[in-house]
Amino acid sequence: MNLLFLTCLFPLLGWLLLAFSRGRFLENTTAVIGVGSVGLSASIAAWIIWQFTVAPPAGGVYTQLLWQWMSVDGLTPSFTLYLDGLSLTMLGVVTGVGFLIHLFASWYMRGEEGYSRFFAYTNLFIASMLFLVLGDNLLFLYFGWEGVGLCSYLLIGFYFKHTPNGNAALKAFIVTRVGDVFMAIGLFILFFHLGTLNIQELMVLAPQKYVAGDTWLWFATLMLLGGAVGKSAQLPLQTWLADAMAGPTPVSALIHAATMVTAGVYLIARTHGLFLLTPEILELVGIVGGVTLVLAGFAALVQTDIKRILAYSTMSQIGYMFLALGVGAWDAAIFHLMTHAFFKALLFLASGAVINACHHEQNIFKMGGLWNKLPLAYASFIVGGAALAALPLITAGFYSKDEILWEAFASGHQELLYAGLVGAFMTSLYTFRLIFIAFHGEQQTEAHAGHGVAHWLPLAVLILLSTFIGALITPPLAGVLPQSVGHAGGEAKHSLEIASGSIALAGILLAALLFLGKRRLVGAVAQSAAGRFLGAWWFAAWGFDWLYGTLFVKPYLLACRLLARDPIDGSIGVVPRLARGGHSILSRSETGQLRWYTASIVGGAVLVFAAVLLA
Repeated sequence: MNLLFLTCLFPLLGWLLLAFSRGRFLENTTAVIGVGSVGLSASIAAWIIWQFTVAPPAGGVYTQLLWQWMSVDGLTPSFTLYLDGLSLTMLGVVTGVGFLIHLFASWYMRGEEGYSRFFAYTNLFIASMLFLVLGDNLLFLYFGWEGVGLCSYLLIGFYFKHTPNGNAALKAFIVTRVGDVFMAIGLFILFFHLGTLNIQELMVLAPQKYVAGDTWLWFATLMLLGGAVGKSAQLPLQTWLADAMAGPTPVSALIHAATMVTAGVYLIARTHGLFLLTPEILELVGIVGGVTLVLAGFAALVQTDIKRILAYSTMSQIGYMFLALGVGAWDAAIFHLMTHAFFKALLFLASGAVINACHHEQNIFKMGGLWNKLPLAYASFIVGGAALAALPLITAGFYSKDEILWEAFASGHQELLYAGLVGAFMTSLYTFRLIFIAFHGEQQTEAHAGHGVAHWLPLAVLILLSTFIGALITPPLAGVLPQSVGHAGGEAKHSLEIASGSIALAGILLAALLFLGKRRLVGAVAQSAAGRFLGAWWFAAWGFDWLYGTLFVKPYLLACRLLARDPIDGSIGVVPRLARGGHSILSRSETGQLRWYTASIVGGAVLVFAAVLLA
């Protein structure tokens, strides 16, 4: 395990080589460096995972000090890598799924302008994400947190020559920065009161310093939650994720499905000791997740862009993870994080294959009849969609999602259970709506299937991991996270599994009835007054962009217009203007005429004499 630092070093070296090459490498050379660096990182990670499983370190924890970062008035953070069952799980997801996405991207991005720049950004992203999940202190974690935010901005705006893409990148950057400011405030509070940002020390000191419900700790965990909802696109900072689909499709798979957007889930799980001391905030985590998963499900139901449907689906599934955290189902949240990385990466990569085959068409209503033209993409959507809908027994998503629903029931959070069941129905409905419209019916456009090992191998591996085989991978979280209320199971668990499985099947059946064939009923509902209103409302993602535009953007722009001439700077300019005016007036007295000088002297003497007499 002493090779742990290499998992971060290889992607960093890949980034340096590609960044300083300034695009001079051939595409094959770029692919070897960009994909190979992450492949080496994944290989080292696989070796470390095997070592950790066969011969666990003492106490189940391995630390590797790289160097001391700084020492400033009691603040002594270091670059230290911390490996336990939780960070090991994240290490496997980031490097393993990241490698498959990089391999697919080497095919998908072929011929694109900025091929080398793309892999430079993605390599830097992998390194930053590893810093985030392996850092032993919150400042190191925050360093990686900001790194992935920067890379997200660069990759969303990759096609920066098109103004809407640049605007989407700015929107993502600004909205997530709001969450990052909240998180930074939380770090300041924790350091001020506990004198450290080392995560394990915080877990020990917090119960000693604070009592449950302490105001300062309550505020600190609320700020950490603010950072988490920003990065993980949860209510109320969820508006950036759908627009982030402006980036290349492999970016959507890598950053906005499998890794970065799950960082908020990881943050809350990693600092679980703080949240357990503030049960009100932990309850809020579950509520945020429950509301987000339902709202995102309805928004996904009316979208027409294949990637935006998957984006809202990602919001919804991360909502399940937040719900799990909120009810104390820590293991279930991380388990669903892992399985979601498998099937959502599969769906995004498959959507990339479809978009590429359909000449960059993304509207599902302009596709149709693709199942026999793109058999691998169709199989990927069937398996990935079934896992997303949690089809019983045969998919990975069933085992992780149903664990969350059971924990919500066992912990007595009935409202969150109902939200999860509604979300399960909506997930099945919108997922198979996408599949039936895009792959069945009449063909609307010509499509040509992709070829090459870089195209089919990542899809094939992810198809396998999205089945029950992926669910056999059990994260080694024993002793790392607290046990949940329902960990022992119960008789009602099987009944709930039957109910949730039936709901998933009912959603698929309804999608088949509505979206296979002529779709007259859907058209009639959509054209009704209520249908037009709800369709527009949901299509606009419940109007949050309009709301934030009205509350924040328009007042800000108005203030900018009012301050365009900068009145403060103008008021400061009064002094030089008075000086110039006085100079102009006094300079008129310099005439060079003796009579004027004599008269002014006499006039001044009279004034002085008058002042003396009056005094």
